[in-house]
Amino acid sequence: MVKGWPPVVSRPIPGKRIVLTFNLAILTLVSVGLAQHGFAQPKLETGGQTPMPATWIDKDTGHKLMRLTTIGGSNESFYFHNNPFVRELAGEGDKMVFYHADANGRQLYTVNLKTGQAEPLTKSLMQKGGEIVAPKRREVFYQSRDSVFATHIDTKKTRLVFVFPADMKATISTLNADETMLAGSRSGEEAREILRKYPEKKDFFPRIFEAKVPHSLFTINTQTGKLTTIHEEKTWLGHVQFSPTEPDLLMFCHEGPWHLVDRIWTINVKTGAVKLRHKRTVDGEIAGHEFFSHDGKTIWFDLQKPRSVTFFLAGTDLNTGQEKQYEMTRNEWSIHFNISPDQTLFAGDGGDPGQVAKATDGMWIYLFRPAGDRFRAERLVNMKHHNYKLEPNVHFSPDGKWVIFRANFEGESQVYAVEIARTNS
Repeated sequence: MVKGWPPVVSRPIPGKRIVLTFNLAILTLVSVGLAQHGFAQPKLETGGQTPMPATWIDKDTGHKLMRLTTIGGSNESFYFHNNPFVRELAGEGDKMVFYHADANGRQLYTVNLKTGQAEPLTKSLMQKGGEIVAPKRREVFYQSRDSVFATHIDTKKTRLVFVFPADMKATISTLNADETMLAGSRSGEEAREILRKYPEKKDFFPRIFEAKVPHSLFTINTQTGKLTTIHEEKTWLGHVQFSPTEPDLLMFCHEGPWHLVDRIWTINVKTGAVKLRHKRTVDGEIAGHEFFSHDGKTIWFDLQKPRSVTFFLAGTDLNTGQEKQYEMTRNEWSIHFNISPDQTLFAGDGGDPGQVAKATDGMWIYLFRPAGDRFRAERLVNMKHHNYKLEPNVHFSPDGKWVIFRANFEGESQVYAVEIARTNS
């Protein structure tokens, strides 16, 4: 459990002169007292007003929400399978790393999940990419142009890890379990040229796939900076992720239109052994947006058999190869899924009618409880005021009691948390 979660909030309530500057755990207790005098926490339509208050109850779901990012500008949490959290050291509160953008560029920040205090990690105006937290080293790795850096989350000290050669255009995307190796992918010049000419995904996605451009996977030693190419193919390689528990196991995908590829693969970075982890069995079947379970024993992924008809979250046991499939309805399908720290619950970020599921009522943040071979879904947040061009990318809080996501229903992108337990207010 995260002591002191959720954090301090410090935002004015619209129409009031009160500013909340205390821990929300205290706020919850105060709210109970206020409710007895007719001042219950507001039940509001999420995104129905701008700005929203610091905390509110979604009137459609009964779940409490709060905004985690209170600094001005645009703020975004990490991609769904990238861990953004570091544990507290001495009771001062766990921290979450996020991106903040304003007139001074895009910077990495932390927010303390106990106090709500936000602090900058980076100050350079250079463009930054890669969102890789090393929870043991307490560093965040990122890339600016051709250089890879690591900044310590507590001391803010930054070190240069690696500089790519001039003829190697590549990106880092993951860190292994013992935090000794980064990994990423490199594409050929033809793929980069396609991206330059066709910046929209609907345009570049099929073209890069059809071009069969050479791609490679590589590792970088986090201490020595040694680069090693570990795999090469004349096909599009992406979605590179290290196992959270096995330092030598790296997952990657054959990228492209999902109904045309057997997508999910692993490679042992020491032996070079490559293995397909899910074989399509139905015409038009798709599988993707894969991620590891916290114990590293399972790869979970979105499975549709066939595309846009039946919907599952499926998991492949890496030891036995057996698959577990949880079915859901069209409206419950989500762009991304995630799993709770204790691996008993799942969450999804929903989707608008333009997504692959073509759901007519899918714009929700969902909680999923396995029930036999199906999911029992609970709606946590009504996202009808959110523009899904920004994918919410759900994460569970370290204590498993909140679902964290990004959204733009107040205008700019911000990071929010919704409480899994339904409020009694």
